[in-house]
This record gives sequence, structure tokens and C-alpha cells, in this order.
Amino acid sequence: MPIATVNPANGETLRTFDAQGADEIERRLAAADAAFREYRTTAFGERARLLNRAADLLDEDQQDIARTMTLEMGKPIGAARAEAAKCAKAMRWYADHAEELLRDEHPSPADVEDSGASRAYVHYRPLGTVLAVMPWNFPLWQVVRFAAPALMAGNTGLLKHASNVPQTALYLGELFRRAGFPDGCFQTLLVGSGAIEAILRDGRVAAATLTGSEPAGRAVASVAGDEVKHTVLELGGSDPFLVLPSADVAKAARTAVTARVQNNGQSCIAAKRFIVHTEVYEEFAERFTVGMRDLTVGDPLEESTDIGPLASEQGRSDLEELVDDAVRRGANVLCGGGRPEGLTGGLERGWFYAPTVLSGITPAMRIHHEETFGPVATLYRADSLDEALDVANDTPFGLSSNVWTRDAEESRRCVRDLQAGGVFFNGMTASHPALPFGGVKRSGYGRELAGHGIREFCNATTVWYGAQGSL
Repeated sequence: MPIATVNPANGETLRTFDAQGADEIERRLAAADAAFREYRTTAFGERARLLNRAADLLDEDQQDIARTMTLEMGKPIGAARAEAAKCAKAMRWYADHAEELLRDEHPSPADVEDSGASRAYVHYRPLGTVLAVMPWNFPLWQVVRFAAPALMAGNTGLLKHASNVPQTALYLGELFRRAGFPDGCFQTLLVGSGAIEAILRDGRVAAATLTGSEPAGRAVASVAGDEVKHTVLELGGSDPFLVLPSADVAKAARTAVTARVQNNGQSCIAAKRFIVHTEVYEEFAERFTVGMRDLTVGDPLEESTDIGPLASEQGRSDLEELVDDAVRRGANVLCGGGRPEGLTGGLERGWFYAPTVLSGITPAMRIHHEETFGPVATLYRADSLDEALDVANDTPFGLSSNVWTRDAEESRRCVRDLQAGGVFFNGMTASHPALPFGGVKRSGYGRELAGHGIREFCNATTVWYGAQGSL
């Protein structure tokens, strides 16, 4: 895939970049390694000062970087601004909390004595240079939610971003440099996917984190496993959205529209499968379908646009194949089901797809098992909570889930039985710096954000002093 900015709203190539060669990659690896040796000894207060400065710069740059993101991958401009603001918030959160999250942990005096020590504790130390392989769909947020905790822990970072968001990738490298981080602390690598293995095998790279597709995760995990290097993987998702009889159906339907089409439907944690109890199915289906049908599809730079284009032509083709397969096998199209009509001014050449709702889904359809990365929702009817849970768990993924109920027992059952990294009640899944984020099954392993995220790239070091001659 070429390293280029191609506007998905009209297919126009705006800028292309040459991949960095072996000499430049070596220079950046050496710089990251040298920076780590010094940066790891800096105080939390100094790291916080630098990260807060990066947050301030990002706030100042919000409108410009939002426009860059929209031109590169098509998200509505309002959502792009919100993404930039969220990144600044996360930076400040880690600047404020990192020292506390990595504070030495002390076992009970009885356990210390039982271990034969006069003193014992756990101390967190940074691992080194972390390679981050990141996707295009949230081109700022996916990077910052790794970079902020990694840098606050004392690590250095190398970013291999998606090839269709090179300007956002370069901006991130410059952002941390402008904030005053030492040279080599955080660098962008403009390289293709073929360069990842050699970089990951380099002895100066201590660990890796990847957000992306399941095949990409398998590839990185395989190399890292061979090198015995730690990885965190956040892969695909096909999140269920359960609506049970006690739910506020009107609110659930309104939220369901946003939960499905956020980021033009291209979000791992977007709700994708809507599983509705038969007692409220008809009302929900009508409200939800109307809400999806009424969305405005158009130029993502226009403030009034709800749905922009998909990020790539291939992405739209993949989505079309899933929908067409479902329809051939008997699915009902309640709205959408194809490319939107009436787009003009060059937008007819863009990679748009109409907001779509399908019902009558069966396991024979590919869409039942595969992730839909775009504004397409599948609607299921369930006669009981047990059936709803069975449908919800009938997926290889387990990133997050949404449940609408006002029944305490139903809530307890869902917390116990949903196979997912998160269960969100009466609202839509969202990531927040204070809450751990990640999945189970083929959605990956490890956690980002909160204390879990910052400790992923630390060495939990046991410190033990003998009873005799202790310091």
C-alpha cells in the first residue's frame, strides 16, 4: 500500500511520501535506544511537564489537525475535533496520575516477615523502546492512548502508523518534539508493513503494541513470541447491543444509532449486532431504522454531515460483499443496502455507503460471524435473556458490549455471562483514560488505559532485603 494521503470523499490523491530506507530506520532505532538510557531516569514531574505541554499544543492545533484527519480518513470534522480534545484530556490525565499508578507496592508486614525479609516491595521500571503499530480509524487517539502512559512510565516510542494517514503520523512525531521531549523519545517511522518484522526483531525494541485487524495482530504476535517480547493487541470487534423488556426503548434506539455509526461505522467498539427481546422488538426496530435512515451522508468537512465516506475503496468493497452475501441468503433490508444516491460535486467519486439495517440474519450468512466496518447494523430478535446471551456470544470477538435493562438480575447475568472486555449498561461503549480497555477471544489481549495500561510496559521488579545487614 503506498504511503499517501488520499481524500476518501472524492478519491483525490493529495500528497505522497517515500518510505524511509534502512539507514533512516537504523538512525531512528539508535536515537530511541539512546534516548531511553537517559529519559528513563527523569522524574515524574519532568515527564508530566512535557506531556502537559504536548496537550496544550494539541489544543492549539485542534482545528488544523482535525481537518488533516478528515482529509486523510474521512471522519466528520466535528468528530475529528472531539478526538483531538480527547487526546489532550488523556495526556493530562496520565500527567496527573502516572506517579500514583506506578508507586511502589508494599505487601503486608506479615508477608514480608514470612518471606524472610526485613523489607520487600514491588517497584515499576520502564521496559525500553516500544514499537506501536497503529490503525487509521482513530489516527490520533489510538496513538495517544499508548504514547501518554508509555512516555509517563519512562519508555520511548516508535510509531508505525497506517499508510493512509501519513500526515497525522508525522504530526504526532513533531508534537512531542515541539513539547520538549528529548530527541528520540517519540518518533514516527514512515515505512510499509513489510518493514515491521525486522524492526520488531531488533534487540533495541523491547515490546510492541498493535491496534488493527486480526491478521495483523497474528503477524506481530508471532514475531514477538519468537523473540520473547511483550505485546498488547487490540483487534476487531463485533459488539452486541442487547435491548431487554425493561429498557427505555426510545433512548436505546437513539443511542443505538450513534453507537453504530460513530466514526462512519469504522470503530472496533461500535455496536454492530442489535439483539432485541421480542417484547420490544417492533418498537425498537422501527425507531432505530428511522434514525438510521434520517442520517445525513455527505462531505465530512461540512458541520451538518453525520456520515462521511469509508476510509478506503477496499473497505467499501469488503462491506458491500458482506451485505450482498446476507441479502442473497435471505436477509431483509430495512434501510440502505447500497451506495447513497444524489451525491454531487465530486462526492459521487467518494467511498460512501448508505446507513443500513438488516434483519433476518442467520448463521449461514458471513455477516453473522464477520466484523462489519462501516454503517451497517444487523438486527436480531430474541425470545429470552438466555437466547440473547447465546446470540451475543456467538462471535469470535469479545471486545465490548452494551446492555439496556432496568432489571438488577438481568444486569448481574450479563456481567457474569457476556464474553467481552467490557459491559456498558444503558449507554454506549466508550473509552476513558481512567478505565481499562481491551478484549478477549480474537479481540486481542492486554489492556490499554488506566493503571492497567501504564503497567503493561513496565517491569514489575521485586525488591527484597534480607533480615541481616539490610540497608
